[in-house]
Amino acid sequence: MQAETVLMLFCVWMAGTAAKMVQPRGHKLEPYKQTRSRRDTRMEGGGGQKSGSPIYKRSPDLTKNPMTKSEQLLRIDDHDFTMRPAFGGPPIPVGVDVQVESIDTISEVDMDFTMTLYLRHYWKDERLSFPSTNNQSMTFDSRLVKKIWVPDMFFVHSKRSFIHDTTTDNVMLRVYPDGNVLYSLRVTVTAMCNMDLSRFPLDTQTCSLEIESYAYTDDDLMLYWKKGNESLNTDDRISLSQFLIQKFHTTTKLAFYSSTGWYNRLYIHFTLRRHIFFFLLQTYFPATLMVMLSWVSFWIDRRAVPARVPLGITTVLTMSTIITGVNASMPRVSYIKAVDIYLWVSFVFVFLSVIEYAAVNYLSTVQERKERKLRERLPCTCGIGNPDDMMIDPQITGYGSMDVNTTGNYGIPENGGRQERILAQVALNDPQITGQVKASRSYVNIWIDTHAIDKYSRVVFPGAYILFNIIYWSIYS
Repeated sequence: MQAETVLMLFCVWMAGTAAKMVQPRGHKLEPYKQTRSRRDTRMEGGGGQKSGSPIYKRSPDLTKNPMTKSEQLLRIDDHDFTMRPAFGGPPIPVGVDVQVESIDTISEVDMDFTMTLYLRHYWKDERLSFPSTNNQSMTFDSRLVKKIWVPDMFFVHSKRSFIHDTTTDNVMLRVYPDGNVLYSLRVTVTAMCNMDLSRFPLDTQTCSLEIESYAYTDDDLMLYWKKGNESLNTDDRISLSQFLIQKFHTTTKLAFYSSTGWYNRLYIHFTLRRHIFFFLLQTYFPATLMVMLSWVSFWIDRRAVPARVPLGITTVLTMSTIITGVNASMPRVSYIKAVDIYLWVSFVFVFLSVIEYAAVNYLSTVQERKERKLRERLPCTCGIGNPDDMMIDPQITGYGSMDVNTTGNYGIPENGGRQERILAQVALNDPQITGQVKASRSYVNIWIDTHAIDKYSRVVFPGAYILFNIIYWSIYS
């Protein structure tokens, strides 16, 4: 028992000694609140920060307070944004301006165009006003747009449209302290463009992009261009491969729907003039060269059938290919285009050159047939060895000193035609066969016409085609 009592007393003494080592002498524990208040007093009155420091003075501008939510600042939960601003009062004016970033494509086949633009709306909504002394405006993205009222604009006659969403939705909302709102978005739209291709490819087209409110009539929403014609801006780098952009301009009209009423509609007009040089190289020059190539057959001997026939057929087939290629890239319109007139007239010229040789060949065949019959009816000329001797000897020819050139009135060509001239002279000198020669004069006339067709075609065809080009380019240029 005594040993246990001594051990207990020893433990109590050791515990008291350890407590004295932890707590210094003369130190008295103070509550936490008293310690904190004394430290704050020292900082305010002592050598720390000044009492007027902005770090410890709260700013009255709530927009600078990161703890303030935008919904609380704009009091979104306190209003019904499903209704337009100033509902029940006059129509709310909504100004619009547009900056055209690019005109991507213009399709004659689909009769449409694709445009990328920045569409900006301006209006005032007093429900979104907020107190601010330092910040002029607040900018938000598309997440806040879904919680407030914005104009319900759409593109009339549009086929496809979308808002760009890379890397995020390309939507911007800027709210000013007085309630003015700027709403901007980047849109690509494909809209219809009714083109008149009667003068293609020497045409000028005017296309329009139309903007309108879908739900609000002019009694609720007044849509207008914010700065008139200056509300439309374009990028100077806009260029098209086939068109030259002549001008942009804006207009405003009212559109009427029998079921809903009148709506304000904004128009963006742009005029395009087509570049002609591409079509000159690809269509007009090849067609003209094919027509000129068909005229080469007029200088080829009529007996060279293997040379003239393939030349005519080749030019006809080439013109058919050019016409098919042009029509393949064009819409199937019910009227005649300017390029169709040129190509089809060129095709007719090429086709007529083939018909011309067919006529020459046919008349030549008829001539040869009648020539054979004439030779069969003429007396035997076996004793005549050389036709030149016959022409020199007046006893044989019966013409005395007749000039050889006088026989040229029969129109027989010089190439291989001397013997035929002699036979005709002999026949005219013999009274027994005068009737036969009279009957064969049609043969001589046919020879003259056959020779003259190629001769006149060399002048008539180029002259007519040049006249056609003068008339064509004076009308359509």
